[in-house]
Amino acid sequence: MTEIQVPHDIRIAAEQAVAKLRSAYEAQPYPGYRQRIRQLQALRSLIKDNADDLANAVHADISKAQSETILMEINLAISEIDFALRRLRGWMLPRPVALPYLLQPAVGKVVKEPKGVVLIVSPWNYPVLLLLEPLGGALAAGNRVLLKPSNHSPKTSELIADLIPRYLDPGIVQILTGGSAMNTALLAQKYDHIFFTGSPSLGKITMAAAAKYLTPITLELGGKSPVFVDSSANLRATADRIAWGRFTNSGQTCVSPDYILTTEDLVKPLAAQLHAAATRMYGADPSQSPDYARIVNERHFDRIIDLVDSSGTILQGGRRDRGLRYIEPTILGDVPPDSPIMGEEIFGPILPILAVEDALEAIKFINARPRPLALYIFSRSRKVRAQFRYLTNSGSLAVGVANGHLASSRLPFGGTGNSGLGMYHGRHTFDTFTHRKPMVVKPLLPDTLRIVYPPYTDFRKTLIRLVSHVGKAGRRG
Repeated sequence: MTEIQVPHDIRIAAEQAVAKLRSAYEAQPYPGYRQRIRQLQALRSLIKDNADDLANAVHADISKAQSETILMEINLAISEIDFALRRLRGWMLPRPVALPYLLQPAVGKVVKEPKGVVLIVSPWNYPVLLLLEPLGGALAAGNRVLLKPSNHSPKTSELIADLIPRYLDPGIVQILTGGSAMNTALLAQKYDHIFFTGSPSLGKITMAAAAKYLTPITLELGGKSPVFVDSSANLRATADRIAWGRFTNSGQTCVSPDYILTTEDLVKPLAAQLHAAATRMYGADPSQSPDYARIVNERHFDRIIDLVDSSGTILQGGRRDRGLRYIEPTILGDVPPDSPIMGEEIFGPILPILAVEDALEAIKFINARPRPLALYIFSRSRKVRAQFRYLTNSGSLAVGVANGHLASSRLPFGGTGNSGLGMYHGRHTFDTFTHRKPMVVKPLLPDTLRIVYPPYTDFRKTLIRLVSHVGKAGRRG
């Protein structure tokens, strides 16, 4: 890999931003409840006051419908903040812990403290939600935060960069924009936690940079999220759920269904139903629909088209326009398991359908590949659901719905293996950015620990055995 040269001004900007946050953290390493609440309320106002401008900026970047951004980004971000505002006092409270009687009299507890200065790096596909939602959790936990939005969503990144210093304390939150040189400069700095959302390949680069300082890291990645459909499922309702999950944001969602496994007899009927579902949502010509997003740039467009043209047969859809970065919702059949499109996350409006004999063969197929971020089951059979529950590993498992687990602040979100490391949402975001420190308080007098101090007399040896798990020595021989 070619080493990225970082211009002097970019390196200095990164160093100064981290230094400013570090200085503020060292001056006040434990912000109180009221200060955290003020920052959360300010972040909420930033999003709510500028909701239309944010939705317009996202539309300018990737042609995503404003209503979709309001529903799936702005609404979710505000919901997460509200969830934290109502519960923060309880989250911050120390948790009492019982101590063994050998230590008595003593008090034990787990105290919650900020990790310190944290870096949040977000992607372009949900540029509002995936930057500001983790920011809310980091602020709730009392951290100083450096934000790095994606340069592939420039309008949104520039708008948020303008809004952050107008609403939030610059000693608490800093934001820097730019491309790969800025990313390199930022990853060269020392943090107390890094929160990265993006592709597995960039996640590896981030993790390697974090290893230099042994920095704790959260990786929210992606991968190929499979779907299994059997004959017990209602095909029309199933197709509606899958099509909505896949074609929202033109397939550029980390948890969207990536491919379907079903029995041979269902391949063509399911493909027809998926096409009908996409038509109901976006019309006979989705290129004319104001609700259908575009591919983020020509490089990603070319990558997706190369995958389509080298893998399987187009059963439905297939139209494309490079100048408009438009790809019609497309269903593929006759897809070889070792084809290029099955070797990487598609991240576009393409759905391959592969035939399997039954649920167990589908499970074997899934388990032979890296663990997915999400796994979706459409079956009314309790036996089939149980098989997927106990015989597979995935970041999440959903039955009868795609992407639904994202909507709850009470459910953790995160991957496993190649699809991610760590989790967030609701209390889990607070915990991600919090160090849970054990604390023991024991008076010096009376010195009850004297009974275990050396020298170990016969009396003390007997006493130690009485209070330990060893008990009376057994005979050998």
